[in-house]
Amino acid sequence: MNRSKALLLAGVLAAGTVVAGAGTGAAAADPCAGSGPLPRACAQPGDLIDVTLGELHPTQAVLGFDQVFYKLGRYGSDRDEAAGDVNKRFDDWCETNGQEEAASAGPGARLDDPSSFSCTVPVGQETAETVAPMKTAVIGPGGKLYLTDGHHTLTSFLEGPDGSPRMHIRLRVTDNFSALSPAAFWQRMTAEKKVWLRDENNRPLGVEQLPDRLGITHFRDDPYRSLVYFTRDIGYEVPDGATEFLEFSWGSWLRGEHDTAAYDLTAPGPYLDLVKRASKSMAALAPDAVVDDGKTAAQLGRIDEWNGGKKETGGEFAKLGKPLSDPKPGKLAEALDYKARVLPLPACTTTVTGPRNGPLVVTGGVTCLDRAAQRGPVVVRPGAALVVTGSTVDGPLQADRATAVHLCGSRVGGPVVVSRSTGPVRIGGPGCTANTVQGPVVVQ
Repeated sequence: MNRSKALLLAGVLAAGTVVAGAGTGAAAADPCAGSGPLPRACAQPGDLIDVTLGELHPTQAVLGFDQVFYKLGRYGSDRDEAAGDVNKRFDDWCETNGQEEAASAGPGARLDDPSSFSCTVPVGQETAETVAPMKTAVIGPGGKLYLTDGHHTLTSFLEGPDGSPRMHIRLRVTDNFSALSPAAFWQRMTAEKKVWLRDENNRPLGVEQLPDRLGITHFRDDPYRSLVYFTRDIGYEVPDGATEFLEFSWGSWLRGEHDTAAYDLTAPGPYLDLVKRASKSMAALAPDAVVDDGKTAAQLGRIDEWNGGKKETGGEFAKLGKPLSDPKPGKLAEALDYKARVLPLPACTTTVTGPRNGPLVVTGGVTCLDRAAQRGPVVVRPGAALVVTGSTVDGPLQADRATAVHLCGSRVGGPVVVSRSTGPVRIGGPGCTANTVQGPVVVQ
């Protein structure tokens, strides 16, 4: 068996697990010298490895939520099937898996069951062209996987109608830094610009502030990252050999040129006007103009002519602006339609982060557990509100006559009981990563 195929078989195993049989001599000393399935830490640049979404570690702390909302709106729609085609999520999965696009998807097909659909390029027959669009990862200390491209796509898979942390996908390895210490690993990742350490306001972050797993709840929303996505093929094109985080570089530049807060980003008209203004300013740049971190407009794919030289009524700009009532709605309309289903979070009056020991009793206001480790039960009294995002609660959660309860992307080590709430209750749903609850969930 050749090395790449062995890695594909080994990919479903826990990161760093040595599965090659113990031999003698040099083979016994080197776990990567065997002929059987190899441990994850043996993967080399160019290898394709099978992974689950739940084992991936992000290398950025923010997403453009509207880009994810477009994907989720499209994935949850039946318009592709009504037109005699397969749902877009199967095309996206096949492309991400190095298999070009979907060939078929029968009734009841699901992304978490690859036997229920097929791709045009079978596994083992990939070409340089089909491998090029695959998402990428770096092997870190202990064989951990660090995603360097594909945060939006894979988050969309996880949050989609058949997504979960157990879903499988293949990634292309760009580097193996597993032999480095954690400190040396992050120094190398930073030096080679394989990590984006800025927050949603373009302020510096430490590596300890990166999310530990995928899921929209674990990220912050950067509207400029979404804006760049909608300007694609209007103000810029993704160049061959594009570097990681190219869109964030454009977003950093646009932040100084356009104020997203001046536009209503829930309405198609103002949002489209912002896209037009932003994309025109991108296309108007000189090719050698420095955009961000020494990268020029030409290096970042600045388009030669705005909208491909076409008027506003044609080209990609016209496609983007098509309303939801159109047989082929634009990306913007589908994003905003899904966005309208996302419940807004109440403003926090008290925020808990990091570890906290002992019972938590919420008696008033809005208490938010934000990436917190609550070691003890949580009780919400009448008239109070609780927002739990990306956190763990070691114990039960009980709320009676609360004004709001939001539980997203969190783990609760006991039953969840919400009764007689006077306001919104959100436990999963649009824009809210699924939870893990050890016990019954009762909402009355």
